[in-house]
Amino acid sequence: MTTAKKNTIRQGYKTGEFVVYPAHGVGQIMAIEEQEVAGFKLELFVISFEKDKMTLRVPTAKAASVGMRKLAENALVAKALETITGRARIKRTMWSRRAQEYEAKINSGDLIAIAEVVRDLHRSDAQPEQSYSERQLYEAALDRMAREVAAVNRLHETEALKLIETQLAKSPKRAKPNDVEAANEADEEQEEAA
Repeated sequence: MTTAKKNTIRQGYKTGEFVVYPAHGVGQIMAIEEQEVAGFKLELFVISFEKDKMTLRVPTAKAASVGMRKLAENALVAKALETITGRARIKRTMWSRRAQEYEAKINSGDLIAIAEVVRDLHRSDAQPEQSYSERQLYEAALDRMAREVAAVNRLHETEALKLIETQLAKSPKRAKPNDVEAANEADEEQEEAA
C-alpha cells in the first residue's frame, strides 16, 4: 500500500524541489510516500530523473547518509565555473588509476570536484583527440555539471552547456605535456610552501 503526500516537507526537503543524488545527478522530488515493506512502514522520497527516464525511491531517514543534497548556491556555481577556467592538473599516474579517481569525483555529487574533472579532461580543437573512456568520463562530468548549473540558474540545459563551454574557452591554452608537468610541480610546491 502506497500513500503519497503532496507538498510535505521531510528532512528539510519538500515536494517539487530539485536535489542532487550523487550517483545520478539532479532530480526532482515528485512526492513523499509511505510504503510498508516487510511489516515496517517506510517514508520515501520519490525522485524523478527526467533525462534518464528513471524514478528513484530513497528512504527519508537515509537521505543524508546516501549523500543527497540541495542544489548548490549561486556562489558555489560561480566557483565551479571559475574552476574550469584554471589550468588542467593531470597526474602522472596510469590512466586506469586516474579514471577511477575521475569516476569517484563524478559520483561524489560535489560540484567543484565535477568541475575539476571537466577542466582536466577538456580538449580544445587544437589538442589530440580523447580516448573513448576519457571522452565518456568527460561527457558524464559535463552532463552532471550542466544539469546542476541549469537547475540553479533556471536555464535550459543547452544554455548551461554554452555557459560552461564559454568558460572553458577562457582557460589557458593547454601546454605540451612537459610544460603541464612543470606547471603542476610548481603548483604543488606553492601549496606545500603555504
